[in-house]
Amino acid sequence: MAPARVVVLISGAGSTMKAVLEATEDPAYGARIAAVIADRDGAAGLDIASAAGIPTAVVRLNDFPDRSVWDQAIARTIASFTPDLVVLAGFMRILGQPALDQFGGRMVNTHPALLPAYPGAHGVRDALAGGAKVTGCTVIIVDAGVDTGPIVAQAAVAVEDDDTEESLHERIKLVERRLVADTVGRMLRDGWHVDGRTVRIGASFTANKETP
Repeated sequence: MAPARVVVLISGAGSTMKAVLEATEDPAYGARIAAVIADRDGAAGLDIASAAGIPTAVVRLNDFPDRSVWDQAIARTIASFTPDLVVLAGFMRILGQPALDQFGGRMVNTHPALLPAYPGAHGVRDALAGGAKVTGCTVIIVDAGVDTGPIVAQAAVAVEDDDTEESLHERIKLVERRLVADTVGRMLRDGWHVDGRTVRIGASFTANKETP
């Protein structure tokens, strides 16, 4: 059976994408990265992908007359690589309805906190400010909200007494990369099913999208 196709969206260094790429080197992983798409020029992850022989594309918001046209363009670009799963790995824009319509239930994102606690752009800072003793990272199915999708997987990271936002975030990133790579592989090898707020991974699940 041919490996499943993963399209990864990035905005920066591509460290999480690289973790998935390294995992795909094992034939038993069951997937390969079919393309890497960025929303800006100069994203370092594009160089990593190119060096590995992976097709890349850049879909810049400023190249389009408005956000709705960009939404359509990035959805078309994703579709052109016929993904089985779309992975947002440090992608700093919210995908619009065109992508949700085509890939609903087949897009995952990662967040540096244990959702539903501390959503939004400052999850690490907010966990520290809130006095959390344990935080971590979460892989979710992408929906129309900000960090509101059904939870696929989580991993915990202890908060140390002397942690700064930077030190805590660095430890979360190490766990997050492993969690994303592991979760993507499990989903594509074993199948997954989304039923409301519940995501189940397992060989018995053949419907890799949200239940209507």
